[in-house]
Amino acid sequence: MTIDYPANFMLVCSMNPCPCGNFGNPGKDCKCSPPQIQRYLSKISGPLLDRIDIHVEVPAVKYQELASNRIGEPSEVIRERVIKCRQIQEERFKKSKGIFKNADMNTKAIRKYCELDQASNDLMKMAVNKIGISARGYDRILKVARTIADISEETNIKPEHISEAIQYRSLDRQYWK
Repeated sequence: MTIDYPANFMLVCSMNPCPCGNFGNPGKDCKCSPPQIQRYLSKISGPLLDRIDIHVEVPAVKYQELASNRIGEPSEVIRERVIKCRQIQEERFKKSKGIFKNADMNTKAIRKYCELDQASNDLMKMAVNKIGISARGYDRILKVARTIADISEETNIKPEHISEAIQYRSLDRQYWK
């Protein structure tokens, strides 16, 4: 028997790049062999990773940055940008049943709302051919690019939006496979 339960959630997770945690860290040597790293990374299945929209590598924070008095962008400013972006999406999908935000788009909606110009299409072709982006990853990149364009208050997805969205797929890159 199969039962479907309605669910809508956001999954946020993290992992080390290798068993010792230092792979890719310029300040520390990784003690792991390539087979150990491959075994460690293969514990997370490709199909599961494919269902995560954004993958970001976070390097170790240097002491100077931790001790700095530099103040980042205020949360209120970021919040306003997010609210405006969500309003754009609400307006876009007001006549679409079951779609309220870009993340909700099905394949048909992606084709309708994520049209690409030639330069953006060329970037996507490169991502599929050179990085090995899957069909599911392709759709995820388009959804994220649509959101980046919305944050920028752009009607059309531009190459810079595609490029940024591709950057958020670090686990699709070669050394993770």
